[in-house]
Amino acid sequence: MGIHTMIRVMRNGLVICIAGIGLTLSVSAQQYDPGERESDPLVLEKLEWFQDQKFGLMMHWGPYSQWGVVESWSICSEDEPWCRRSMSNYVDYVRAYHALQKTFDPVEFDPETWAEAARFAGMRYVVFTTKHHDGFSMFDTALTDYAITDPATPFSSDPRANITKEIFDAFRAEGFGTGVYFSKADWHSNDYWAEEWATPDRNVNYSIEKYPERWQRFVDFTFDQLEELMTGYGPVDILWFDGGWVRPIETLTDESRPWGGPRPQDQDIDMPRIAEMARSHQPGLIMVDRTVHGRYENYRTPEQRVPDRPPDFIWETCMTMAGSWSYNENDTYKPTRQLIHLLVDIVAKGGNLLLNVGPSPEGAFHPEALNRLSEIGEWMEINSTAIYNTRAIAPYKEKNICFTVLPDGTVHAVYLAGENETAPPAEIHLTLFRPRRGSRVMMLGVDEPLQWDETPGGIVIRVPDGVRENPPCEHAWTFVISVGE
Repeated sequence: MGIHTMIRVMRNGLVICIAGIGLTLSVSAQQYDPGERESDPLVLEKLEWFQDQKFGLMMHWGPYSQWGVVESWSICSEDEPWCRRSMSNYVDYVRAYHALQKTFDPVEFDPETWAEAARFAGMRYVVFTTKHHDGFSMFDTALTDYAITDPATPFSSDPRANITKEIFDAFRAEGFGTGVYFSKADWHSNDYWAEEWATPDRNVNYSIEKYPERWQRFVDFTFDQLEELMTGYGPVDILWFDGGWVRPIETLTDESRPWGGPRPQDQDIDMPRIAEMARSHQPGLIMVDRTVHGRYENYRTPEQRVPDRPPDFIWETCMTMAGSWSYNENDTYKPTRQLIHLLVDIVAKGGNLLLNVGPSPEGAFHPEALNRLSEIGEWMEINSTAIYNTRAIAPYKEKNICFTVLPDGTVHAVYLAGENETAPPAEIHLTLFRPRRGSRVMMLGVDEPLQWDETPGGIVIRVPDGVRENPPCEHAWTFVISVGE
């Protein structure tokens, strides 16, 4: 079959061949050991959906927002520079931290505003911290009194007190997919951090082998809380587990072994049982058992970093919009240009960007966060077709130009503006990408086709002076290459 007569797009990590372009396009594929492959067709279908979304919102929120600390990490007694405590006495600090429940009253909570801002920014799914490592449940649970709906929490009397439900309902109304963040650890549970012993690190603080019945109580508690979330909060697309040190001991790797402490234990919470239950209520549910490679890590989640090259698995970078995962009044927010460039670079490598915003203790987004979402949205209004439903295409990136491809073979070349660059250059040179003659080149936001010519080293796209004087957007410009007839 001739290369100029074939257009074939194969997903699920296989090969894309585009007629008339003369390139082999590689798509991020999920790689497991042979015995660990996901076979549920509904899950595979949901993973295709996930790869089409490209841009999501994450929110870390809980009583800790009142202190502007690194989520609940400051009650972990590990000696880490990024979770220093404001008190020298650890016991007093933990007592004061737990008392934050009695002052947590986010009376400005308005998830509809959050959902509208995220939708305008071009986000397509939301992942919310229903429970962080401290064990405070941001949902209505019958299994602990350390929760947003417990009478000890002032906000419990508010009709919107079941915060997780309110958030998911508001975002679904805007067409979002929903993701449940859930920590596998629970530092408030007496069956994880037992009161009888000290808590030297993030791990369970007693011998599971010596007290198996205690560990089983914790396993059952975890299961039951997850069943609450899988049955009382509408359709759920993603179950996003954090706390990667809570895992079967045989799954520890060189990367994860230090998390297990000096004497790693078998912190197995029975993921097969959880998966069976969760998917019985939420068919096709994507499970993300972070860092525990295998059947229950349907996609991987590099944190605060972007891979140098497209990985050979389905992935999502989770990253903060500011410096901290949780709210900090004086935090520094990444510039809009940097955030847009991150999104484009990630998508060009076949991934999704899950961008985190931490709401304030009153229940509002920081004005800087809203500003960033608005400015990203202005760019996405022009350029979103280069983002959604695309896959990676070799060579992925040439200098400051990123490439994406649609299933029909349409290729996008996204030029990332330099620091002081306010308009695209007069000529865009591509040396690693050569469409066949007859292909049409457009610029998103510009009505007329652009002239392009072959050069000895590739092609050159010419940008008219009128477009350069009045570009359709800021920060990055997208050139669309369609296959000629």
